[in-house]
Amino acid sequence: MMREQEQKTEKTPPGKELSVTERKKRAWGIDEQDEGARRIGIKAGKRQQDGGHPFGTVTALDRWFILKILEVAAHPPINVALWDGKLLNSVEQPVATLRFHDRLAIWKLALNPELHFGDLYSAGRISLEGDPVRFLEEVYSGLKQNGQQGWFRRLLKWLGHRRIANSLARARDNIYHHYDLSNDFYQLWLDKVAMQYTCAYFPDPQMSLEESQTAKLHHVCRKLQLKPGDTVAEAGCGWGGLARFMARHYGVTVKAYNISREQLRFAREQAQKQGLADQVEYIEDDYRNIRGDFDVFVSVGMLEHVGTPDYTALGDVIDRCLKPDGRGLIHTIGRNVAGPMNPWIERRIFPGAYPPSLREMMGIFEPHRFSVQDVENLRLHYAQTLRHWLDRFEENVETVREMFDEEFVRAWRLYLCGSIAAFTSGELQLFQVVFNRAAHNDLPWSRAYLYQQDSGVARQ
Repeated sequence: MMREQEQKTEKTPPGKELSVTERKKRAWGIDEQDEGARRIGIKAGKRQQDGGHPFGTVTALDRWFILKILEVAAHPPINVALWDGKLLNSVEQPVATLRFHDRLAIWKLALNPELHFGDLYSAGRISLEGDPVRFLEEVYSGLKQNGQQGWFRRLLKWLGHRRIANSLARARDNIYHHYDLSNDFYQLWLDKVAMQYTCAYFPDPQMSLEESQTAKLHHVCRKLQLKPGDTVAEAGCGWGGLARFMARHYGVTVKAYNISREQLRFAREQAQKQGLADQVEYIEDDYRNIRGDFDVFVSVGMLEHVGTPDYTALGDVIDRCLKPDGRGLIHTIGRNVAGPMNPWIERRIFPGAYPPSLREMMGIFEPHRFSVQDVENLRLHYAQTLRHWLDRFEENVETVREMFDEEFVRAWRLYLCGSIAAFTSGELQLFQVVFNRAAHNDLPWSRAYLYQQDSGVARQ
């Protein structure tokens, strides 16, 4: 059944560009039943606001289900309100109030909270009053405290975490879903320097988003020990900011690979405007097709989309294209312990995403005996980056609502808030791993070279 669904999803009519609505329906897995459920949720929310309760009197079974939901999350400090306006669970200093607008929302959340919470919230069938980040931090903490919750909970968790594949065909659809939404949309809330949709670096926590993203770019370049004349292969280049930055500030030439058409269109336009087209070549192709000999391999924010079954293939690509004295860096969201992405994030926001543990990442390096030279964890830097993104998203929320719809606004607000909570609670990590060939001995004796320039270049 899953293979049939995947094959059905992968079919894209040749030469046809899909609208935003069509992309959402296809990539988010929305069918007629989902549409009907959303209409019920919206209708219920409107009636509740008018003082009615279209789903009848709250029953003992409703209360029992809510108690079970609270038990799974280790009884977080929240209030719970129902469609009749009454508080079912009340605490003295709540971080938020969780409000249910219909009975089916309770049942779906009780069965699989990680999978259904996002859909219910996006559809308006549940709502949050208060600080969403604090609420999600408490939930992450509670779920971690309670572990797997027995065989039935593990079964539901497995059903909700069935991964979306990253075959060559599906990978393009996965990227198309998220990154090709609209360049105008991302320009509303990403930095104005290089359009970086990855973790910034904050030597000074008070830095602006633009300053911290510039500091990140220098941090990556110094770790790679770039020098004029180096050739660089970049896998998954986003809007091309790192490639242009390396070319302009470090005098290298770059071949940058990406399968997002919208991102590449933007990247090529910027390279032309900035006079860097002779140094930077943006190639619309999958990382598995990288060819050539390079001094440097770099990938920032792509490994999350690869998946462990393809780590051997990625290692083969690096081994094939890296010179004997070559070096590389992989920057990725990860985990302390191997585990899947939140199922709602994977299905609605990042199809096919998987954050690896460091142990899993060694599947890239060990087969070819690459030496890992440095590992840095920047998870709190990512939380700070996300706060900047969320602030800018909210500043432009009316524009986003006009571009898409209210459901999209709620989904992306939840995604950004949930990501902050995941990093601050330690649920997610941000790894930068530096590596090179095992016999390469031209190595720095300390980390001083990484930091001695921060006071000067980080604010350029």
